[in-house]
Amino acid sequence: MLERALKGNRIMDKKSFAELKESFKQMAEHAAGEQKNFRTTTRVRPLKPFTKRDIVNIRSRMKVSQAVFANLLNISVKTVQSWEQGLKIPSGPSLKLLTIAKKHPESLL
Repeated sequence: MLERALKGNRIMDKKSFAELKESFKQMAEHAAGEQKNFRTTTRVRPLKPFTKRDIVNIRSRMKVSQAVFANLLNISVKTVQSWEQGLKIPSGPSLKLLTIAKKHPESLL
């Protein structure tokens, strides 16, 4: 039915249509309980922790003050100071932002 409806309108090429048709078939099988495993696994490498020296180096390479660096990362100046003194260790989203700042500092400026 779907094939007939789209036959007159060449909206997509045959390969894309075949993939779409297969997806619908899999969806129907899944809904009927026939297909159990649709999961795909993606392995994410854990982020490397940053030392206080790493953080100072990133900020120095960017040539910004602690206040500007904190603003770029949307954190407090006190947090940046704690990192640079080794009193706190960045984690979570901050760790990801520091990784980006290290590899692509221009993206934060």
